[in-house]
Amino acid sequence: MGAAIRDHDWASTPLGPIQDWCSALRIAVGLMVESNFPKCIVWGPRYTTLYNDAFRPILGDKPEALGRSLNEVWSEVWPEIAPLVEKAYAGEPVFIEDLPLVIDRYGQPEQAWFTFCYSPVRDETGAVRGIMDTVIETTGKVMAVRTAQLLNAELSHRMKNTLAMVSAVANQTFRNAESLDAARARFADRVAALGEAHAILTQTEWTSAPILDVVEGALAPHRSGTGRFSVSGPPVMLSSRQALSLALAINELATNAVKHGALRQPEGQVSISWETAGDAFRFAWLESGGEPVAPPRRRGFGSQLTERILPADFGGRASLDFAPTGLAYSLTGQLAALDTAEAAAAAP
Repeated sequence: MGAAIRDHDWASTPLGPIQDWCSALRIAVGLMVESNFPKCIVWGPRYTTLYNDAFRPILGDKPEALGRSLNEVWSEVWPEIAPLVEKAYAGEPVFIEDLPLVIDRYGQPEQAWFTFCYSPVRDETGAVRGIMDTVIETTGKVMAVRTAQLLNAELSHRMKNTLAMVSAVANQTFRNAESLDAARARFADRVAALGEAHAILTQTEWTSAPILDVVEGALAPHRSGTGRFSVSGPPVMLSSRQALSLALAINELATNAVKHGALRQPEGQVSISWETAGDAFRFAWLESGGEPVAPPRRRGFGSQLTERILPADFGGRASLDFAPTGLAYSLTGQLAALDTAEAAAAAP
């Protein structure tokens, strides 16, 4: 830019030939050109512009700014910056941090942020003849801070939901336990199921989770040998809340199958399937080959989870059939609810 300034036809600008410049302008231009920090000089009543190499990226693809008026170069934001320029021309330095401006440097409007200082430049008599604009674009920093704030808010929301779920699991587990040791084991099992679902959601940044991964993760601790579980269904993405509640529900069903149902017998099997038809969604758990089952004598956390909580998260209903041939559980809902349940749960 030093060479460009020397070669420019200044005689055709308000500044006049370069050999006629006052010493204040010459000194200011020399300081600007030798700086590696983005700087721009605005000189005279017509705001004639000069700038250094570090300032060039801020201009983007704008037409050459050298020798043009500042209000012409930055016409799209002139209403916002004109009062600041006038303030500096009046002799008062101006410092602004992270000023938001919608600029046009690549042929389209662009939101950007800048931190800059307009410093008055005085001549030998002390009169303000122009300003030195020392500036840095902070768009990347501002966007990173905003993203971090959004992520922190989302993390806080997720942690509150998770802690609330863990608290509910703890209350229900210890309230209905036959013994403290049994409650501890049951609670650890349920928290482990939650942890597995969390691990799956983390892989997709907590936006959604494939139902197959959720089912397989919840079944993993209960698999012994091969052929006990059959799993089938089309690809379906679950919201984070649905993934957590479904993982817990499958863990409850599998635990009960091991203790009281089909998986007590070597030949017992469990069929897990889901299907979609238009907007309709159906999930089924069907046990076979085990001993006859009977309804539980008391309704615990597992019953509340499978019959109330899970259907609510899927915007549908559930049925639990203690048939002589084996336990049958079904859940029906609407695919539209899969997208809206999370938002509804997060609403105040």
